[in-house]
Amino acid sequence: MNQMLRFACAQLFPTLGIFCSLALAVALAILPMDSGSQGFVALLLLGLLSVAVALANKEDRLVARLTFCMLGVLISLRYLFWRAGHTLDGSDVVGLTFAYMLFVAEIYYFVLQLIGLFVNISPYTRPRLSVSDMPSSTVLLSVDIMVPSYNEDSDLLEITLRAAKQIKYAGKKEVYLLDDGGTDQKINDPDPAKAEEALSRRRNLQQLCADLGCTYLTRARNESAKAGNVNHALSLTDGDLIAILDADHVPTIDFLDRTVPWMIRDPDTFLVQTPHFMMNSDPVDRNLLRAFQNMPAENDMFYKTILRGLDFWSSSFFCGSAALLRREKLEAVGGLSGETITEDAEAALEMHSRGWKSVYVSDTLVAGLAPETFSGFIVQRMRWAQGMAQILILKRPFSQPNLKWHQRIGYMSAILFWLFPFFRLIFLCAPLPYLLFGLEVYRASLIEILTYAVPHLFSTFVIGHAFFGRTRWTLVSEVYETIQSVFLVQALVKVFRHPRAPSFIVTPKGETLDDFSISPMAKPFYIAIVVVLLGFAGGAWHFIENPLTRGTTVMIIFWNALNLVLILAALAAVLERPQRRVAPRIPTKEVGYLRYGEHGRQEIHITDVSANGIGLKLARPLLSLSLGEKRDLEVYSHALGREISLPIVITGIAGTDVGAAFRKVDSMTADLIVAYVFGDSGRWLYFEERRQRPLPIKNSVRMFFGALYQPLKDHGMFILNSAMYTLKRWIVVHLN
Repeated sequence: MNQMLRFACAQLFPTLGIFCSLALAVALAILPMDSGSQGFVALLLLGLLSVAVALANKEDRLVARLTFCMLGVLISLRYLFWRAGHTLDGSDVVGLTFAYMLFVAEIYYFVLQLIGLFVNISPYTRPRLSVSDMPSSTVLLSVDIMVPSYNEDSDLLEITLRAAKQIKYAGKKEVYLLDDGGTDQKINDPDPAKAEEALSRRRNLQQLCADLGCTYLTRARNESAKAGNVNHALSLTDGDLIAILDADHVPTIDFLDRTVPWMIRDPDTFLVQTPHFMMNSDPVDRNLLRAFQNMPAENDMFYKTILRGLDFWSSSFFCGSAALLRREKLEAVGGLSGETITEDAEAALEMHSRGWKSVYVSDTLVAGLAPETFSGFIVQRMRWAQGMAQILILKRPFSQPNLKWHQRIGYMSAILFWLFPFFRLIFLCAPLPYLLFGLEVYRASLIEILTYAVPHLFSTFVIGHAFFGRTRWTLVSEVYETIQSVFLVQALVKVFRHPRAPSFIVTPKGETLDDFSISPMAKPFYIAIVVVLLGFAGGAWHFIENPLTRGTTVMIIFWNALNLVLILAALAAVLERPQRRVAPRIPTKEVGYLRYGEHGRQEIHITDVSANGIGLKLARPLLSLSLGEKRDLEVYSHALGREISLPIVITGIAGTDVGAAFRKVDSMTADLIVAYVFGDSGRWLYFEERRQRPLPIKNSVRMFFGALYQPLKDHGMFILNSAMYTLKRWIVVHLN
């Protein structure tokens, strides 16, 4: 009871602080000032903001966080009140229309920031619990581990199922493969080839499950996609708890040990969600940033900061996988309804509205795969965006009668984010009406821009860095939004026209690319480059012909230049780089022993691991080592708590660097490999800690611009070489 009271007080203080700060900021924001006074006040507020941020980073005090949030909101509100009162007039209807569109986009991002400050004011890190912490009289709940599958390769499924079987748990545990690729509907397909493929898949996976001691489940028809698949399995199983794992989400050996206790502690808890950690880089990082091992991943901000913030407000929600659900609660709402294509968040919304609780455990207990190709990446994001838009339209969380007010804000923060494509495109296009046609979309002098707009932008970046500096570096969000916007706008428009029309599309995983290629989705970015370059030509003409507005023209040209950089980054990201390795390698620092002879062994350092192989660093060259040679590698498995021997074959030697592949000589060895590579949650913690680090804004910007050069050069050389090859073929064909 005392703990609940302390937690309630912990929520009450930031709540009162936020509302009092917001009221004060609004009162100060409407004070009229001339440009000189505004410039002085802006500098003063930015100075105080910097001090408050420094104090918050040093001490991590809630008071300091509330202070710099209030200062940032005050700076932004002064800017928006100035924008509304002084920059939105004019007689030109077309120009005024563009001006209001831009202003609405600015309000959207301000509201999104305001909600984000509320959600993340005090991210909650729950204490680490274990089943061993429970009283000895505790009756452990039974668990059904479900792995829904559609078209995933059997090798990928085998790893996930082996890892699921090895999860340590003293209670009853069953593992089920839910195969939607071998349904009766599919094996009776009118196309004989498709029918044979589905039947072969069913037989192969049935045998795999039999070999591993798992239960194979399929159904008659592919109805309601993943939601229907899980609901069908619910009708055939009886475990107290349901663990959902995507086909490529490999659990650590302590997954249940760290999640089940939260279900035991409170019978009203319907969900324990854990992060989605990706072992490989997404296409944007692989093709453009190429910093997967050294900078936060694109989804780290959500899983390592935002969900902790939502958990503080009792609003963390189901993310589709890497989660534990209470069967009683799930069945009480009719299972996963599947009315939207984000059935996970939809189900959580329904259960939250019943007054039940969710828990977010921020420790990484599952490792998965990000989409390997640009098109697969866009397919995934289109589904997320469309699903959240469906929840907004069909479920209306802002007016759910039984949701707590802070839970409504939490859900709306997640939903409103996915409307960014509309407003990001407005920002990208906004300079062009002025540069190309002379339309005043931003009616302001240079001094007004410097005293109102620049402080607003600066404070936005500083606060964003203060909140998310460890999990998202400056300009990375802008790049990802730019890349997705042109495709997601079309997907969202379809939802707003026909909310029930979108269908669930499985994200492609395990794809490989043998050579460089330009994604077929690159065309919009080429068009955008041409239009933006025309904008520079128009800006130069305005600068020459209109001396009185040169200051404004320069600022808008600068804005256009920033947009050009973002579009160039998008262009660099659509040159697909070779991706020949199916199993990504994760860096590590461990010690092992390479056996030779009957009793000899040499100490080695393990530099990276994957499902298929391992990277070794010898202390000195081993002259007797040769390609194709079979050896045994002795390593300590933290997951199993003992030393194990793994059979390997040498695949590469470069001085003291050695590459090796695992030899899966039998099922027991395959289990040992999976336990060693995937079973230890400490491995993922080490990897995350080495890349989740704050980088100063100026360093982040420098890193970003430095990363642009090589991908753009490669893109240009690829186009040039392709053109030369085409020309040569044309000459050969026509001359002969």
